[in-house]
Amino acid sequence: MLKRLLDMIVSASALLLLSPILLIICLILRFSGEGEVFFGQERIGYKGKPFRITKFATMVKSAAVIAQGDYTVQNDPRVLPVGRFLRKSKINELMQLWDVLRGEMSLVGPRPQIPTTQAYYPPFYQDVLVHVRPGITGVGSLAFRDEEAILTRAVDRDYCYTRQIIPYKAELENWYAANRSLLIDVALIGLTAWYVVSPRSTALLRLLPGSLHRDISSFDGIEPQERQE
Repeated sequence: MLKRLLDMIVSASALLLLSPILLIICLILRFSGEGEVFFGQERIGYKGKPFRITKFATMVKSAAVIAQGDYTVQNDPRVLPVGRFLRKSKINELMQLWDVLRGEMSLVGPRPQIPTTQAYYPPFYQDVLVHVRPGITGVGSLAFRDEEAILTRAVDRDYCYTRQIIPYKAELENWYAANRSLLIDVALIGLTAWYVVSPRSTALLRLLPGSLHRDISSFDGIEPQERQE
């Protein structure tokens, strides 16, 4: 109950304070690129209930049918010029404050996945969203804040995402679900702000137990047997 109250107060206050900036972004998007302002997509939410996540539009309308794969990489041709800035600065995620206010999301929690991606998560993770509302930021989001760069350099992006990134994300979010508290939420919100000014920081590791420390720079999309050869 306290978490939900905090979500409502912070999201409403942030939307109010940021409204001039959000309006400017809306106008820029409306009169640039393809004229789309918002992007909605079905995600798996709390207790497995689907919902439509809200973001600022950053890609061309035909992004879903362009042969670029299911992953967004650095210098992705589907991303509009303004969209590059919005994605890099994470400003495109700000409209999810509205999703928090309407109860579909929380400020902190596991990132909501599209149904096809959710299916790749291991069985032990499937219960996480039964107990935890998905969030704008969270331990998995912070650990993989450079996910586009990881996928860009991966030899096999499918293997990298489904066999390296997803299993580790599942472990991280499972830890959060088992240990979540108001103190950890405040710490993760603080780390989110810190990473904006110091993206190379390793501060997240101080919050996690040693058993969850991983060198994600080694996530290269190469299967173990191929590496040995």
